[in-house]
Amino acid sequence: MERHAAVVRLRTEKEAEYRALHAAAWPGVLEALKRAHIGNYSIFLRDGLLFSYLEYTGDDYAADTAAIATDPISQRWWALTDPCQQPLDTAVAGQLWVGAEEIFHLD
Repeated sequence: MERHAAVVRLRTEKEAEYRALHAAAWPGVLEALKRAHIGNYSIFLRDGLLFSYLEYTGDDYAADTAAIATDPISQRWWALTDPCQQPLDTAVAGQLWVGAEEIFHLD
């Protein structure tokens, strides 16, 4: 199992919309995540920053996340959630969520 974390800013004016979307996450989006061997997935909010944590149990994270990106339901979901987010200054062009380095883990 691999742990993955990422960070992005939440646009202040979009917080209510973002919360409402995730309070009623689409079943198709959740199914795509599960097909990609992603579980124990959480998103936290603090001071305008969204922090995500997930556990990956597959063999090829890049391929599995690429499959999510080609999923039409996930693409429609992102069309709603992406405008709520603002990349960090360290993100590369076109990137929203940026990976966070794990520096400590208690097992």
